[in-house]
Amino acid sequence: MQPFTEVTGVVAAMDRANVDTDQIIPKQFLKRIERSGFGQYLFFDWRFNEDGTPNPAFELNLARNKNAAILLARRNFGSGSSREHAVWAIDDYGIRSVIAPSFADIFYNNCFKNGTLPIQLTEDQVDELFRRAGAHEHYILTVDLEKCTVTDSQGFLASFVVEPFRRHCLLNGLDDISLTLEHEKKITEFELAHPALT
Repeated sequence: MQPFTEVTGVVAAMDRANVDTDQIIPKQFLKRIERSGFGQYLFFDWRFNEDGTPNPAFELNLARNKNAAILLARRNFGSGSSREHAVWAIDDYGIRSVIAPSFADIFYNNCFKNGTLPIQLTEDQVDELFRRAGAHEHYILTVDLEKCTVTDSQGFLASFVVEPFRRHCLLNGLDDISLTLEHEKKITEFELAHPALT
């Protein structure tokens, strides 16, 4: 898993509440067995018209949001089913952090397990970010996980809270497998001392 320390990038402002996982990654694309390659299907039903051409009105298709690294959304982002593919698609697309007033619990947990930082700010702070994003052609934010801050170059500053263990894992790029492998020596010693029964 890629470590997350600090990200500075373009903000894609998605002024929508209750964005569910079936919109983030529609069910017809869940047949892949790899974790990669899902970015091309992110928000597929919104990003593309029925004939397969890009929908020019969709937020991620706007020129101002090209190569967005941060997604700004409204409350209850990631609701719906528990599919981990939703975070895989967001990460594969290149978005490292999602900012919203609230998240669905399972989606929120899946973010940390896959290297994406979900940041919960107040409704007022999110409103201000939407205002600023609308006023700039390419709105840039810096998300600093070491300081737990979100800043821009015009004086915006907001602090956020991340549980210490999750923060440690993201800063060091540790997923569940990596955490287990940190104890590889002890696991090997145990296996040698307790051989399998034949």
